[in-house]
Parts: sequence; C-alpha cells; structure tokens
Amino acid sequence: MSWFDPAFFVDRVLPGLNEGLLMSLALIAPSASIGFVLGVAAGVARVFGPRWLRAAGDAFATVFRGVPLVVQLMILYFGLPNLGLYLEPYPAAVIGFILCTGAYQSEYVRGALLSIRQGQIRAASALGFTRLQTILWIVIPQAARRALPGCGNEIIYLIKYSSLAYIITCIELTGEAKILVSRTFRPTEVYLAAGLYYLGMVSVATWLLHTLEKRFAIPGFGKR
Repeated sequence: MSWFDPAFFVDRVLPGLNEGLLMSLALIAPSASIGFVLGVAAGVARVFGPRWLRAAGDAFATVFRGVPLVVQLMILYFGLPNLGLYLEPYPAAVIGFILCTGAYQSEYVRGALLSIRQGQIRAASALGFTRLQTILWIVIPQAARRALPGCGNEIIYLIKYSSLAYIITCIELTGEAKILVSRTFRPTEVYLAAGLYYLGMVSVATWLLHTLEKRFAIPGFGKR
C-alpha cells in the first residue's frame, strides 16, 4: 500500500477534516473577538480603575492565566453540573476560550498602557482634558498600536489551543482527526493533514495581523 493514497484523502480525510474545520472556525471567531474586547476592558480596568476594580482585574488575570486551559474546560463542562449548571460542549468551550484569551489579552493591554509616558497624561490634564477623554483619545490609541503584536500572537495561540475542545466532546478539527484515525487506523496521513490545516489557519491569521500592524503603524516609528 502506498503511503500517499489520493483516493483515501479525497474520499475520507478531506470531508471529515473540512467538517471539523468549520467547527474550529466557529469556536475561534467568537472567542477571539469577545476575548479581545474582554482583554481590553480588563486591561484598562487594571491600570485606570478604582482600587477594587484593579484588584478584581488582577484576580481575573491571575486565575485564568494560572490554571491550565484544559482544567478550565473540564470545570466548565464536567464540574459545573454538580452545582446545577449545565453547559453544552460548544458554549462551554467558547466560554473557556474567551476567559482564557481575555486574561492574556488584558496583560498585553496593561503593559501597553503602562508604557505611555505620564508626561502625556499630565499635559492632557493641563489642556483641559478629563481623565476619561485622556484615556480614550490619547492613551488607548497609542497603547493599541503597542499591544497589537502581543494580542495578535494570542490569537495565533487561540487557533492552536482550540484543539482542546474535543476533550469536552466538542468535535472540531482535532476531534474529527481522532475519529478518522479510530476508523481507518492511518494516523500518519490523518494527523499530517490536520497539522497542515492548522498551519494554513495560522499562516492566514499571521498575514492578516501583519497587514493590520502595517495599517496602523506610525510612519518613521519603529523602523530598523
């Protein structure tokens, strides 16, 4: 038997992996977008919020960055039913991804906000800007550019750790690959194909993020 069997790929591998790809994209898209918004909100709260809000933001980041994602998913899917809360596999996976990526995004945003020189904030105050106006129109636009590479990198990680969803029976790309392997006993071809799917998604996301970075780059700043 030849190692590469075109008929096997066309008839068995591609249909199954394409179905898993759709589920992976359905997990990644809302998790990345909502997680980014959550990360920005938490990052701003950790820098400019009142003491209690900063403490809450720090606790959120500490918990969801400190506990492995696979454990978080198991708590959401297997643990919450003991408390009377039942989640289907898809919402449990999305909630877990949002909380995890939001925690990491908040750290990137926090670092970017803290990198803005205090002199600019004092200058804005001297010009009559309110604290909210200073944050919205002076600090955040600059911090967003600085946080973009880190936040984009977190999206790349999200694409890859979306493969953990199959652990809670949300059958995405990796889950479909495991099912195919159990039925065909041909792990080399199936997992290689799944790896190429992930590589393709990461490559497209990397290109889009680089394009976005160039779009928002400040001319003459950061050039080597």
